[in-house]
Amino acid sequence: MAKLILRPGKEKSLLRRHPWIFEGSVDHLEGRARPGDTVDIVAGAGRYAGEVLAKGAWSPSSQIRARVWSFDPAESIDDAFFKRRVAAAVARRAALPELRGQDGLRLIHAESDGLPGVIADQYGDTVVVQLTSAGADKWREAIAGALQKATGCARLYDRSDSEVRAREGLEPVTGWLRGEAPEGDILIAENGVRMKVDIVGGHKTGFYLDQRDNRLALRDIAAGRRVLNCFCYTGGFSLQALAGGASQVISVDSSEPALTTARANLALNPQLESARAEWRCANVFEELRRLREAGEGFDLVVLDPPKFAPSASHVERAARAYKDINLGGFKLLKPGGLLATYSCSGGIGVELFQSIVAGAACDAGRDARIVRRLQGAADHPVALAFPEGEYLKGLLVQVD
Repeated sequence: MAKLILRPGKEKSLLRRHPWIFEGSVDHLEGRARPGDTVDIVAGAGRYAGEVLAKGAWSPSSQIRARVWSFDPAESIDDAFFKRRVAAAVARRAALPELRGQDGLRLIHAESDGLPGVIADQYGDTVVVQLTSAGADKWREAIAGALQKATGCARLYDRSDSEVRAREGLEPVTGWLRGEAPEGDILIAENGVRMKVDIVGGHKTGFYLDQRDNRLALRDIAAGRRVLNCFCYTGGFSLQALAGGASQVISVDSSEPALTTARANLALNPQLESARAEWRCANVFEELRRLREAGEGFDLVVLDPPKFAPSASHVERAARAYKDINLGGFKLLKPGGLLATYSCSGGIGVELFQSIVAGAACDAGRDARIVRRLQGAADHPVALAFPEGEYLKGLLVQVD
């Protein structure tokens, strides 16, 4: 097995059990390793000089040169390893009462479940896996087998087409790993609302499971309110707002296919009053300005945009985009109105996001206060040693 030798002092984060080894921390590679191969990670100098501190997956094309599989140097990285890790991740979800009975569930949340680069979401009897690192890609079959064994799923689909794979030197990969496509649509029921999930062409693995709790929280405050849902995708927040008794829900997205699915999702729920829903295909930035010019007002505005900052180099531009949409949201709120605003950009931290929203409120001339902090659902845990896993953050803000 090849050895990745760290530069002096670069073992500190590893000793705190952070799973990433960056390019600048690597002194040299001793031996030969192909992308995805397991390497021993060795301290190069100081107190731990020559000591194997962890085992990780080598990725020569990425700025993150290695991702840790195990902090136990004696642990073998083999099929049995993935069976144990996958089974443990599934068992953790099963132990949480709030996740029991969910049709849509994240089973594996990458680094936070000790499986860097591995995402697995379950929709009924179908599991969708997304492999974003060289190490995860190398162990595709072992991971697929472990998932089928741990869940008993009828079928497993590979959605490894994320753009982040290019940074690992990987090509997009999609297709059925186990089983075949079902005859009909894949449907889930989320807190009493039925939704269609497009695992082949939809965003991420087909649905945004991380917002489950936040959609439910929105339903609880929607009664009697006029709601504007921006970047609505397939209508998750919109349908929950209708279920909560919203007087009207206007939903905006730039994707007509997403809106087509949203309308179909509404039709799946005859208990919801379709006359209260309006779907608009438009650029959200432009629609926010148009609504202001038209003198429109709302009791509740939802801003759930896509990832504006995929990496640290995009933070400045992303901050401007987040401020722009939040400024528009504040200007549309009636007195006493609520803004539910989110960022899923890992490069935008919690403090920075709050600062951006505060700046937007100031520019809009609105006094506002945070009434609730919002985050990902319980099946999207954040490892204490890996704060980067907290990508989704949100604020529920009330204006005077």
